[in-house]
Amino acid sequence: MYTKNRITAAILALLLGGLGAHKFYLGKIGLGIVYLIFCWTWIPTIIGFIEGIIYLVNSDESFALKHDQGYAMSLRR
Repeated sequence: MYTKNRITAAILALLLGGLGAHKFYLGKIGLGIVYLIFCWTWIPTIIGFIEGIIYLVNSDESFALKHDQGYAMSLRR
């Protein structure tokens, strides 16, 4: 089915969003490093919390289309 779980990404974003844990989980290493660099400003924490809520309200399919390359590729076949 899906390789990236939206609930896992949402929990990581809500609890560890300031450190970019959800970005590392989703394979966006560059953004994860940016979150780590700026974690002392609290801005990544606020953004991570908002992203966590967005992940929770999205459907599994829309989350997979945006964050799971394997799922998107399987639809094109």
